Amino acid sequence: MYSKIVTPRDTLARRVVRIAIIATTLAANAAFAQYPDKPIRLIVPYPPGGATDVIGRVMAQKLGTALGQTVVVDNRAGAAGGLGASVVAKEKPDGYTLLMGALTSHSISSVLQGTTALFDMEKSFAPVAIVGRVPLVFVVNPGVKATTLAELIALAKANPGSITYASSGNGSPQHLAGEMFQRLVGVKLLHVPYKGSGPAMTDLIGGQVQMMIETAPSAQGHIKAGKLRALATATATAIPSLPGVPTAPEAGLKGFDVSSMFGILAPAGTPAPIIAKLNVTLKTILEQQDVKDSMLAQGANATWTTPEQAAQAIRAEVAMWTQVIRDGNIKSD
Repeated sequence: MYSKIVTPRDTLARRVVRIAIIATTLAANAAFAQYPDKPIRLIVPYPPGGATDVIGRVMAQKLGTALGQTVVVDNRAGAAGGLGASVVAKEKPDGYTLLMGALTSHSISSVLQGTTALFDMEKSFAPVAIVGRVPLVFVVNPGVKATTLAELIALAKANPGSITYASSGNGSPQHLAGEMFQRLVGVKLLHVPYKGSGPAMTDLIGGQVQMMIETAPSAQGHIKAGKLRALATATATAIPSLPGVPTAPEAGLKGFDVSSMFGILAPAGTPAPIIAKLNVTLKTILEQQDVKDSMLAQGANATWTTPEQAAQAIRAEVAMWTQVIRDGNIKSD
């Protein structure tokens, strides 16, 4: 049997390789330990003033304090949030450019745009954490003869296609929540898309349309003023600011759970130690009461997940909306 003879030169070469590997590892660990050693850019893919921007500014200020480096908010609006997200997807994966993502909207748009999408939600990013969720709620104009979700379903079944539901636009979470609702309970509604939640809510209050599945922050003031009637949350959990409104399962919608999800993402390939450091820092931040209060003021419930849980949540979001879009044959504008 042939056996290779190990020469002193072979042994020396192997030692050199091992030493090089150890040196490289030590250098990388030292670099990660020093992270961050310069300012971080947090890209918000929407204009200033919206929920994503406000949440992003809270996260930026707190991250900067905790990490000892300035975190600069960079608003990159355009393409319904796709422009800013694509900028992050193409950046160097070194932890110095992050995305404050509206993950539900990004997931929907990436599915709707298909091969023309500017990014892939599951491949273009390394999730850091989910930081907040904004629940949705079923609301109707008070003139609608339904005080419960069951009564609304019965009314819709008795009059197929006659009940109009508004949304903030074609392909929006509100639109697709309505599509999901129709297929779950077996009714036919008439979708009326608007250019934003503001005009949709105005027409809903005015009676030009009859129902909407809207974010709780946008609807709750009108609900409390008696201008709209809340029938149920669109989530499996109650909304503290709307006491007495049943959850989707309590109203008979088992498996229906729709909220707008917000999170921080890094470019794909960002080293795990950097992701871990950011994640642990965010956990501490999101446990602070002033942060919870600031988030709640935007209608968002502060949350925290591990990077793995965040990745799983994004996969679930993409899968859910892919099914809704295919079943409803929904196209992008």
